[in-house]
Amino acid sequence: MVTFRKIAQWAASLLALLLAGSLGFVWLEGWNFFDALYMTVTTLTTVGYGEIHPLDRIGRIYNMVLILTGMGVMLYIVGSLARVVIEGELQAVLGRRKLIKHIKRLKDHYILCGFGRIGEIIARHLKDRGLSLVVVEHKQPLASRLEESGYYFIVGDATREEILLEAGIERAKGLISVVSTDADNVYVVLTARSLNPNLFIVARGDDLGSEKKLLRAGADKVESPYRMGGQKMAQTIMRPTVVTFMELAMKDGVDWTMEEIAVGPASPLQGVPLADSGIRQNLNLILVAIKRADGEMLFNPSHETPILAGDTLIALGLRKNLDALEKMVL
Repeated sequence: MVTFRKIAQWAASLLALLLAGSLGFVWLEGWNFFDALYMTVTTLTTVGYGEIHPLDRIGRIYNMVLILTGMGVMLYIVGSLARVVIEGELQAVLGRRKLIKHIKRLKDHYILCGFGRIGEIIARHLKDRGLSLVVVEHKQPLASRLEESGYYFIVGDATREEILLEAGIERAKGLISVVSTDADNVYVVLTARSLNPNLFIVARGDDLGSEKKLLRAGADKVESPYRMGGQKMAQTIMRPTVVTFMELAMKDGVDWTMEEIAVGPASPLQGVPLADSGIRQNLNLILVAIKRADGEMLFNPSHETPILAGDTLIALGLRKNLDALEKMVL
């Protein structure tokens, strides 16, 4: 791999060649340095304007040696630099094609529109959970950071249909829109909803009144970072222990956490009351709530509550036990 140090060495070699060639004419022919430099440049570049001053026999011999040796060095340096440019462009094209092929194979993935401060945090959390993700960002300078972080990404305007189609929106499971303005978020949501009516969409809304517009555009959920931040700070003052508990429950990388688990249509636990399911007794999990398929939320369900297909179980406990529950209810 060509480094900046290597390129600097080539540039230094070229400067040394020009300097040595010029000093030769100064020493052998007694020219001033500028005339000698001009003669060296025209000789090495094969421009062939002619001798700036008449050369004697020794000067002509020196000029022939300079042409034979200097041209070889010049061709090597120029060829190496050209190879760097061509290989760099070729690698970029091949890398882009490979990235597009990977994205085309994705299914039930998530699309993140916007890779600013909030978008980067969201992307990191989804990646840590092992979820498939495609980032859409219109700022070209961020492409290198996305590539270094190992994200699948597309550089383009998320409000355009062709960009979202390239991100595989027709096969996606969800979309998160956190681009810079509420107006752009509305356009992203409108476009995404028209391309995939079954998509779960979460959008960022900053200004007052933007929530209604985003919901009308087709967003399932609208979140305001400022409102969420303010509420959390207020709760931290009023209920610090509760906030600490919730942070631990939602934090990645800990042994125990809170998770939502969907009950599949062929689950063997269908119609089984919680008391007989073994969730609490065998897996030592706390069932915080059950969300029914129609949206009804049952908080702290009783032991007689049956588990139904389409339910979403919100449970708290060790990660390995939560994984076991997920396998049980599939």
